[in-house]
Amino acid sequence: MVKEFVLQNWAILLILLAFLTLLRTTGFINKKSKDRMYTLILWLLLLDLTVFFEFYFEEKGIFQDVRLALMAVRYSATPLIIAFIIFTMAIYVRWYVFIPAMILAAIDIISIFTGIVFSLDENGSLHRGALGYLPYIMVGGYCALLVFILLRRSNKRYTEIFPIIFLSFSFVCGLLLPFALGKDYSRIFCTNMVIAIFIYYVFSILQLTEKDSLTGLMNRQAFYASVENDAKNITALISIDMNGLKTINDSQGHAAGDKALQSVAICFLKSITSKNTVYRIGGDEFVILCRHSGEDEVKQLIERIQKNLSKTEYKCAVGYSFHPDGSETIDDMLKESDEKMYEDKKAFYCSKVP
Repeated sequence: MVKEFVLQNWAILLILLAFLTLLRTTGFINKKSKDRMYTLILWLLLLDLTVFFEFYFEEKGIFQDVRLALMAVRYSATPLIIAFIIFTMAIYVRWYVFIPAMILAAIDIISIFTGIVFSLDENGSLHRGALGYLPYIMVGGYCALLVFILLRRSNKRYTEIFPIIFLSFSFVCGLLLPFALGKDYSRIFCTNMVIAIFIYYVFSILQLTEKDSLTGLMNRQAFYASVENDAKNITALISIDMNGLKTINDSQGHAAGDKALQSVAICFLKSITSKNTVYRIGGDEFVILCRHSGEDEVKQLIERIQKNLSKTEYKCAVGYSFHPDGSETIDDMLKESDEKMYEDKKAFYCSKVP
């Protein structure tokens, strides 16, 4: 049995080992995220074992009751794993993301006795119950949520969009191929999921050299590279500085300050389009480069930023420089936008004086 498992699952075991090695040697990721990734690897391995034993018992024609229990685990594990991926990758996603998956798990357990989701006949053949497609609907919903969150938190750059597209394609295959290939697709389902997650993780690691680890925004080095390589396409530049970060750090601690920076960063990412890129160039200093953008688009972007910030407890000072004809250098544009931003900041603090 051990030999059969290794032969059938050598590829997935090798990828999980590579995943584990990469996690151990990556210094950019905090301990909490690493621990969650280790847990994800363990879950994927357990799911692979579940699928193996389910099909092994089917081929031998034994342990029908155990097969039903393993099927309940398999149908329940997939949405739980995707919920865990969301919980691991997305900032501020709470434990309640698991609630729909836990409800499905309870229904799958009930189905062992009632056949409401699946059942086995006397010959061991699978039959779907009244809720037979519920696991697929649940997985589809979680996949859509994961892709939405990843896109919302991305910098709208090709290097970030491509791995998300790849991940989406893999999940779509996982939803559609079972209907095209039948139950045999379950044999390669775990491999499909592990490859998709591993490749997305590798792309994420590659991006860490140009991304700020705290906020997920592009970093200072990426800003200078963009300015050097893409100056002719930059028509506007927006300077942003967070108000009151020092007060937060002094009164509530640096953890609260980090949370504040993450919150405003999410507001920026929600506001930008594919023409814009956000950079964190200092502690609480941010710059947005606008490419091929008109002044109305720049003003609308600032309005979206202020609107999103108004939903939080944080405030930012904003200034911009617009020169579509290339008459000003990037340094001059940055100086102009900074001056306007400091005027906005001064007005904010003056309004606080009684």
